[in-house]
Amino acid sequence: MKSTLFLKILFVSLVFGTTTLSAQNSTNSSEEIKRLVEKKRSYDKAVGFGYKIQIYNGRETTAKRKQAQFKILYPRVYSRLVYNAPEWKVQVGNYKTKLDADRALLIFQKEFSGIIVVPMGK
Repeated sequence: MKSTLFLKILFVSLVFGTTTLSAQNSTNSSEEIKRLVEKKRSYDKAVGFGYKIQIYNGRETTAKRKQAQFKILYPRVYSRLVYNAPEWKVQVGNYKTKLDADRALLIFQKEFSGIIVVPMGK
C-alpha cells in the first residue's frame, strides 16, 4: 500500500517536473521575451535605472559649493550637477535598489540636511 502511494507520488512529481522544465525552457527562448529584455536594457542604458541621492536643490553657486564639499568628504562617490530650469541639483551615487540608497542616505545625512532619494530616469 505504502509503496503504491509512493510510486503514484513519484510519477506525479516526474510528470509535473518535466512539464514545468519544458515550459520554462520554451518561455526563456521565446523571441518576444528576448526582444523585451533587449528593449529594457537599451532603455536602462539611455535613461538610467536605480536611485541617486539628491543633496541639494536650488541656486547654481550653492549647488557647486555643495558638490565640492561632498567630493572632499566622499571622494569615491560619484556626484553630478543637474540643471532643470530654474534650479540646480546635486545628485550623488548610483544605487541599484532603494534599500542601498537609503543606507547611503543615512551616512550622508550626518553632513547634509534635507537630502532625499530620487529614482533615476524621472
